[in-house]
Amino acid sequence: MNYHIIPVTAFSQNCSLIWCPETRLAALVDPGGDAELIREEVSAQAVTVTQILLTHGHLDHVGAAAELAAHYGVPIIGPQKEDEFWLQGLPQQSRMFGLEECQPLTPDRWLEEGDTVTVGKVTLQILHCPGHTPGHIVFFDAVSRLLISGDVIFKGGVGRSDFPRGDHNQLIASIQNKLLPLGDEITFIPGHGPLSTLGEERLHNPFLQGAW
Repeated sequence: MNYHIIPVTAFSQNCSLIWCPETRLAALVDPGGDAELIREEVSAQAVTVTQILLTHGHLDHVGAAAELAAHYGVPIIGPQKEDEFWLQGLPQQSRMFGLEECQPLTPDRWLEEGDTVTVGKVTLQILHCPGHTPGHIVFFDAVSRLLISGDVIFKGGVGRSDFPRGDHNQLIASIQNKLLPLGDEITFIPGHGPLSTLGEERLHNPFLQGAW
């Protein structure tokens, strides 16, 4: 699986353009805003977007999803249904951050633990990793050993848990029980900031010491 990271919005959120190198079919993961910039980057990579994938329902990860889904004529897939209240509350999220109003969003398909999503000939496994939000999911490509982790884990940090229905203990359990067992060599693309590996974080992330 190939990927190209497109930082968007004032939150420097990592929108990931991922694609199958054989078919050039692609997906946009967490298009949080700056739809025009994302469209330009898609055109530059000469790929065909077939779907929008969401890790969770926060505005900075979904802000341009509806506009881009309409532009490309593709479905919005994910997150897990426990984040429905976040997606229905997008107008309130917009006002909270002082941003242009984002309308409520209902994805074409909710995702659950054990589901898969195909992008061309690439298969992504779905892991439900609550804690940052209750319906947060991650996308894992076992062949290329690449994880798209949203706001579960960062280089040197973990997701916030002080939002409604966040739970720090649940977040750490998600990392410990779902992500670290994937293997130290797994590279992950976080929702914000630089890439890292699960092994690097297992050894050096201050939030995970004693968690393994």
